[in-house]
Amino acid sequence: MKMLWKNCHIASMAHGNYSIIEDAAIVTSGALIEWIGPLAELVEPEHDNCIDLGGAWVTPGLIDCHTHTVFGGNRSGEFEQRLQGVSYAEIAAAGGGIASTVRATRAASEDELYASAERRLRHLLKDGVTTVEMKSGYGLDLENERKILRVIRRLGNTQPVTVRATCLAAHALPPEYADRADDYIQHICNEMLPALAAEGLVDAVDAFCEYLAFSPAQVEQVFITAGQLALPVKLHAEQLSSLGGSSLAARYKALSADHLEFMTEDDAIAMAAAGTVAVLLPGAFYFLRETQLPPMDALRKHGVPIAIATVRETQLPPMDALRKHGVPIAIATDLNPGTSPGLSLRLMLNMACTLFRMTPEEALAGVTFNAAKALGMSATHGSLEVGKVADFVAWNIERPADLAYWLGGDLDKRIVRHGVESSICRSVPCG
Repeated sequence: MKMLWKNCHIASMAHGNYSIIEDAAIVTSGALIEWIGPLAELVEPEHDNCIDLGGAWVTPGLIDCHTHTVFGGNRSGEFEQRLQGVSYAEIAAAGGGIASTVRATRAASEDELYASAERRLRHLLKDGVTTVEMKSGYGLDLENERKILRVIRRLGNTQPVTVRATCLAAHALPPEYADRADDYIQHICNEMLPALAAEGLVDAVDAFCEYLAFSPAQVEQVFITAGQLALPVKLHAEQLSSLGGSSLAARYKALSADHLEFMTEDDAIAMAAAGTVAVLLPGAFYFLRETQLPPMDALRKHGVPIAIATVRETQLPPMDALRKHGVPIAIATDLNPGTSPGLSLRLMLNMACTLFRMTPEEALAGVTFNAAKALGMSATHGSLEVGKVADFVAWNIERPADLAYWLGGDLDKRIVRHGVESSICRSVPCG
C-alpha cells in the first residue's frame, strides 16, 4: 500500500544530526520510504491513503540498543535494602544480586517469562520504540539461555517491534562453575554458542569484561568463537575498572562497547578507528547514584558512534574524549532488574543530557542513527531516508529538543512501523 504522510516537520537524523525538513511529507510504499522532502517539492504520486499529521514533528522510530528485557523475579526488595545502607556485596553474599535473578529465571517457564517481558516491552513501545535489542544472560546454562532466546524470538514475532537477540551467556559465572571460569568459557564456546547459533536464536554475541566477571583473555575466546559462527560481537566494558575491554572490542570490530566509564583516550581512538559505537547507560548511573562520566570529547574527536542505555555505573564516561575523537555515541535503557529498571527510553534522553552533558541533538542521534549502528542495522534503520524502513513517530512537540526536555508524558501522536500505524498507544495500560 502506498501512503502519503503530510503536514509535518521532520528531524530525519540523516548523518547523525537533526537534518530538519520543514513543511514536509513522506511517501511510503509498503514497509519502505519511497520519498521524503518538502511538501512543495512533491509531485503528488498516486496513493492509497493520505494522512494529515497536523503539524507534528516526525522522527525515526526510537531504537533501544541495550536491554535485558527477559528475566524472572523482582529485585525491588534489594532497592529498599540499598537505600537502608546494605551494600551490593552484602546483598550478593546473602544470595541476592544477579544470582537471585538467575534462580528466578531458571525456575520460570517460557510462557511465564514471555508474559512478564511482554508487559515491560509494551511500555517501551508506547514510548516510541520501534526496534529493541534484548540480551540473554540470566540463564547461564544451555537449557535456560535457549529458553530466554526463544522468548526473545517469540516477542519479535508477536509484538509490533523489530527485535535483535544477543547471547550474553558470558554475563556472570553460574554457581555450578564456581571458581572455574575458564571451564565455563569453554562450555560457552564449545557447546552453548554453536548450538544456539545453529537453532537461529542469536543475532550477536556479548560478554561482560570486568574483574568481577570475565577477563579480556576469556572474552577473547568468546569473540573468536563468535567469529567462527559469523556472529558480530558486543561488549560490556570499562564499567568498574580499566581492563582494556573497549580496545579488545575495537580489535574485533565489535558493533558496540557499552558502559565505558573507565575507558581511556587510547580506547576512544581505537573504537573510532574500528567504527565501534559507544553505548552509554545513564539510567544505571542515576539508579546507583554514581559520579564518573564517559569520555565524551574523545568519542566525538575520533568519530565513535554513541548510543544510550541503562546499567550500573561508578564513574562518568569520558565524554570529552569521546567527542574529541568522534566516537559515535548511543543511548539505551539497559532495562534490567538489578541496576536499571527503566521502562522509558525517552527518559534516558533527559538523563544523558543532564548527567553526561550531551546535547539534545546528540541524545536523539543516540537512540536513532547511532543506535542503529550499534545493532548493525544502519543500512535500513535509524534515519528517515529513501529506501529505509518506514519506522517513524509523529510527536506532539514544538521542537525536537522537547523529546529530551520533558520528563515523562505521552508526547506521541502516531507510531508507524513498516509503514503501518500502530495501535500501541491505545492498548498499553499506564499502570
